Parts: sequence; C-alpha cells; structure tokens
Amino acid sequence: MYSSSSVSKRLLLIHVLAIQLLLISSELSLNTTNAYLNHKCLVSQGKYKPGSDYEKLFRKIIQMFYKGSIEKTGYDLLGSDTLSAILQCRGDSYGPKCRDCFVTSLAVLRRKCPWSKGRIIWYDECLLAISATYATGKIDYDNIFCMSNAKKLGDKLGFGDVWNNLMDNLTTLAISRVNYTEPTALYSVGETRFKGDTVYGMVQCTKDLSPEACEECLVFNSLHFQDCLNDKRGARFVGPSCTFRFEFYPFIAVRNFKELNK
Repeated sequence: MYSSSSVSKRLLLIHVLAIQLLLISSELSLNTTNAYLNHKCLVSQGKYKPGSDYEKLFRKIIQMFYKGSIEKTGYDLLGSDTLSAILQCRGDSYGPKCRDCFVTSLAVLRRKCPWSKGRIIWYDECLLAISATYATGKIDYDNIFCMSNAKKLGDKLGFGDVWNNLMDNLTTLAISRVNYTEPTALYSVGETRFKGDTVYGMVQCTKDLSPEACEECLVFNSLHFQDCLNDKRGARFVGPSCTFRFEFYPFIAVRNFKELNK
C-alpha cells in the first residue's frame, strides 16, 4: 500500500509530465502550421489608381497565377518591365497547400498594402512578392529580416560552428543537381547534432535565381544576421530571395530530413 503522501507525489509528478507533454505538443502544432511571418509595403514604388493600366496588368497576372501550374511546381513567375510577381512555396508545400497559401497571401496583402505597386508577404509555406520593376533573377539585399527564439543556448562559440556547418551542408545540397521543374529545386532540409540534441534545418532560394546566386544570397544573409542566429534555440533569416531556418524540433515532416554531419 502507498501512503497518502506517496500517492500525492505520484499524482503531482503525473500532472507535471502531462503539462510538459501538452506544451511540447502545442509548440509542434503551432510551428508546423502555415503561420504569417511578416509583410512589407514598398512605399518607394508608389501606388496605383483604380482602373489604371497597372491595375489591369496586375489583375491579368493574378488570373494567370490561378490558371498556372503552382500546385505542381510550387512556383510561378510572371510580369514585365513595369510589373513582376513571384510566388515561391516551400519545397514540401506544393499541391493544394501552395494554392491555399497563395490565396491567403494575396487577400492579406491587398488588405495590408492597399493600392501599393510593390508589396511582399511571407508565410511559413510561401512567399508572394509583387514589384513595379523587373527584379527577377536578382538578389534582394534590402527587404530581409531575422527572427529568433528568445532562449539562448549559452555556448556561442560551440554552436556557431554547428549552425554554420549545417547551413553550408544544406546549401551544397540545395544547389547541386538542380531541376527547376521540381518543387524541391534550390531547397533542402537536414539535421545535425549539438550536445545530444537534434538540430533541424532548412534552406531555400526562389527559383528565379541561379545556383551561384542562391549560394551568394544564403552566405550574405548568414553573415549579416550572425548575432540574430548564433546561440539561439531556433532562428531564421527570411527575404524575397532566400531563407534559412533551424530549430530544435522538426518543423517539417521528420521523414524529409536528411542526417548531415554529427
């Protein structure tokens, strides 16, 4: 027979464990959904008027997106010298997920940046960028940002080597044997180890870039955001041209991750 105090302690332990499991489950479900990340209205590009030639061209391009092959390729690029639009879905988010993300992004962007000629929005599963200039094939160094977990690891020097090596390996995978007809072109995911924990990572570039430009974009941003990325229990840099993310939990289906250097 257990004493009343022993039973109480066991019940308390079970309660604590249940709460911990609930928190872990909540974190995973929260971070594997298509969360809104950020948006930017490109004020310098000005605004267009209802009924203008710009609006007519914009509507035409959007209709072409709807009729295009975004579900198959996870990507589309349309435009001219006066208007270009790019949709890039995450490498594992092709099919209906890509179309749904596009529809959501367009609706939210219209609300947040009404009548803006240039505007960008980022979600976990896609990027939608619209510009009044022909910007395809070029790295955007300006409209970039970094997000990181507030918790620190307490080993800035040791973890610096880990995340840098992880990004280097993922970059090599992403730019090798590129087939631009595939949703996973210029995209890779993988995992490594840090003090007994698994670190999951992902890189992706928009498919209007060459492999060389993709590598340049990732290297530039990793250097630019060193302080944001290092010693954190999860971080990412995001831009219109490339992105890198690492976490201590699998934010993409585990089966997609490749084991890299330990």
